[in-house]
Amino acid sequence: MKLVAVIPVYRHAASAQDVAAALIKQQIPVILVDDGNNESDTCLLKKLIETLPEVILLRLNRNQGKGAAVMHGMRYAYSHGYTHALQIDADGQHDTQAVSDFLRYATQYPRAVISGYPIYDQSVPKARLYARYLTHFWVGIHTLSRTRIRDSMCGLRVYPLAETIPVLAHMRTALRMEFDTEIIVRLDWRNTIIINRPVAVHYPQKGISNFRIWQDNLRISWMHIRLFFGMLIRLPTLYRKPKS
Repeated sequence: MKLVAVIPVYRHAASAQDVAAALIKQQIPVILVDDGNNESDTCLLKKLIETLPEVILLRLNRNQGKGAAVMHGMRYAYSHGYTHALQIDADGQHDTQAVSDFLRYATQYPRAVISGYPIYDQSVPKARLYARYLTHFWVGIHTLSRTRIRDSMCGLRVYPLAETIPVLAHMRTALRMEFDTEIIVRLDWRNTIIINRPVAVHYPQKGISNFRIWQDNLRISWMHIRLFFGMLIRLPTLYRKPKS
């Protein structure tokens, strides 16, 4: 297994430095994808790679969204011989100490997706918490299972790239916040094993959110429509799959 972390970065350059440094301490090389940041954040990222040679910096010339940045990083990783990608958000919400647990399972099950499900503390915004329940409901319909995917929105995962790269060809529109949900549903449709592991999640006080309430909710709604009709096409196959 040759693993690299892929971190999409937009308006979180300062916290991305801390996340990258924590992963480097665990001997995990890092790909940072600068998703069209402003000049100040881009300069911070450039300074980071000067001090941490284990970090590769890729740049998108304009902001394209979390999904686009992660896909760009995955394709780069796969084309450069990496077999697995650890996806983690740049905002520092995820406990990086959980990464060793994820990698242990990825080593044992190299063709599986190791997918995080969040253990929240009191910092979680209630609106986000309740919104997740709605997405979990729809993912249960898309997969005909309430248990195979414990959380479809968590941004901490290990992807086997040989199984994941072909899926990206079907995700030309999943460029922003809908990416995490759509890719794991499509991997489930392809019978990729999904192993769910817990991760502590903390929302930093006065943290910057890139979620655009109207635009992203509209995109997520359109994603659920696409996946619902995709489920109908696959209904006989999904019905025969184990529910857990």
